Amino acid sequence: MFRISSGRRAAFGLAVAAAMTVSLAACGKESSDETGSGTPVPAASADTALADKVPAEIKSAGKIIIGTDSTYAPNEFLDADGKTVKGVDVDLFNAVAQKLGLKTEWQSSTFDGIIPGVTSKKYNIGVSSFTVNAERMKETTMVSYFSAGTQWAAKAGTTINADDVCGKKIAVQTGTVQVDDVTARSKKCTEAGKAKITIDQYQAQSDATNAVVTGKDDAMLADSPVCAYAVKQTNGQLALVGDIYDSAPYGYVLPKDQAEFGGAIEKALEALIADGTYKTILSKWGVEAGAITDPAVNPQVS
Repeated sequence: MFRISSGRRAAFGLAVAAAMTVSLAACGKESSDETGSGTPVPAASADTALADKVPAEIKSAGKIIIGTDSTYAPNEFLDADGKTVKGVDVDLFNAVAQKLGLKTEWQSSTFDGIIPGVTSKKYNIGVSSFTVNAERMKETTMVSYFSAGTQWAAKAGTTINADDVCGKKIAVQTGTVQVDDVTARSKKCTEAGKAKITIDQYQAQSDATNAVVTGKDDAMLADSPVCAYAVKQTNGQLALVGDIYDSAPYGYVLPKDQAEFGGAIEKALEALIADGTYKTILSKWGVEAGAITDPAVNPQVS
């Protein structure tokens, strides 16, 4: 999720399962041709040299435990059974894990609980649309794998300008970079003698989306892939507003002392890019515009 200081970017969730939404009736049910459904993902073959760089405790377990906020479609969200985590991040990291000779165990968490879970070793890794930034890299190792920006959305047919939302009620997911974004906008409003922005924060992106659908809030902002997917899932009730801005890489989150493991993940991503698996997975979910060609451990970011 595109989160510059403390959130994802927070790159995406909507009413795709009863456990994720306040009102399926308000948001509209999933269509049978939902993006990503029914499209097989090619299996990735294990690379022995990369598998040798997996930390001993993970290698001996044969699996990697992943913390994720499963409310952020199409990146990571719950299937209709309310338990299985799916999405583009899931498909892609499952392929990375296969390259490392590992199985995956996905555990749902609140977004702001994932990094503490990684640093305390509750999770081996965090995979949840985390925007790479200097603040996060002070306490973790990050491996870039995708690029996303921020996008706004509002009720279809309404006139709203993201650069002039003073006095409006705006929905965001807690802990995302979008919180910082809209907070800065509100400060500019009050400094100019205008009404502040009412910032409604929600633990789940699906709840933020639902707040706009039902009219509780005037607009929302989220990571570009998530916002676009949310709009699609509302069957025309919401529309995108303005252009995507502040593009930045997403990164997998590892403990600070696991840069070597991060290097193995980077090489696994490079192999998936080279053999076309990476593009196939992104295309399955309709987010190929966010593809990168140069994954990196702790990349330089502005």
